[in-house]
Amino acid sequence: MNDEPDAGTRKTDAKTPLRRGWTTGACATAATKAALTALITGEFPDPVGIILPKGEVPYFSLALEGLGEGYAMAGIIKDAGDDPDVTNGATIISTVFPAEPGSGIVFAAGEGVGTVTRPGLPIPPGEAAINPVPRAMIRVVCEEICAEYGLPADLVVTISVPDGEEIAKKTWNPRLGIVGGISILGTTGIVHPFSCSSWIHSIHSGIDVARAAGQTHVLGATGSTSEDTAQKIYNLPDFALLDMGDFAGGLLKYLRVHPIDKLTIAGGFAKLTKLAQGALDLHSSRSQVDMGFLWAEAEKLGAPIEMKQRILSANSAMEVLEMTQSISLDLARPIAERARATALDVLRGAPVEVEVIVTDRKGNVLARV
Repeated sequence: MNDEPDAGTRKTDAKTPLRRGWTTGACATAATKAALTALITGEFPDPVGIILPKGEVPYFSLALEGLGEGYAMAGIIKDAGDDPDVTNGATIISTVFPAEPGSGIVFAAGEGVGTVTRPGLPIPPGEAAINPVPRAMIRVVCEEICAEYGLPADLVVTISVPDGEEIAKKTWNPRLGIVGGISILGTTGIVHPFSCSSWIHSIHSGIDVARAAGQTHVLGATGSTSEDTAQKIYNLPDFALLDMGDFAGGLLKYLRVHPIDKLTIAGGFAKLTKLAQGALDLHSSRSQVDMGFLWAEAEKLGAPIEMKQRILSANSAMEVLEMTQSISLDLARPIAERARATALDVLRGAPVEVEVIVTDRKGNVLARV
């Protein structure tokens, strides 16, 4: 979960070219292609190229290979580029076995790959947590290779990720009811730096699981401190805790189409000031606190004019909050109200009741509207 809090500084990060990476689904597809080729021919293609959904053809070097009686195995180390991806550096292994005639392609979860246990995800309970696009990519590769050699595409494809069970503890999988490891994900095969598409995908999956369970109240928090505070109030089930982090827009836009009766948004003062300003991505590199905005809100509360320059030149939102608290102004409440207004605006009339809780760094409630 996002580290809490964001101090809300006005400095911006230097923009440098960032390197793309490859999804776990792309790595699993390439590993499967290498393993199946070796199962049939005895030789591993290295590097191995695959065609991604949008036509790009990347090549992957093999980190592992193994050939035995009735099976072949290949492994690829995932390179997420410059994206902060917890699976970066993980080894994605595919082991391919012949299957019973007429069985088609069967997917199995090996070590470190999760199994789905709750409804609401794109893969039904009991199945390996290998998402639909990676399954489709693997299926196409297997069918093409088998057709090339005149063989039926009756195979068991087992995907495994050593240490995947430990890696999964840093993901949403435990809350989503995916047990035993990570998920094999990706829709394009490409990881775009700092797009954090996998995080937003997890938010969407969390909403789907909550809806499937009949949950009528969910919590989207910017970090662990605010989540813990809201949980002390509501004690919601784990799967109702949507790890919103910085992606308020990703959460709200999905709820607009897939509504749940009540949403509680909880966060620190700086993060929710950004939401109050209308920002939907709350990361410090993609949105900043506007001190002029904070002065305008403080002025409405009766802040003296001599405080204006101090607020405008403040280094952080927290500094402004402390200034206003020193003269007994409740700046957190209008910030909560404006943040709620932003959320309602994004929801565009969807039947979702919205509550906003602003917390301090120690988890104390500063405002609740």
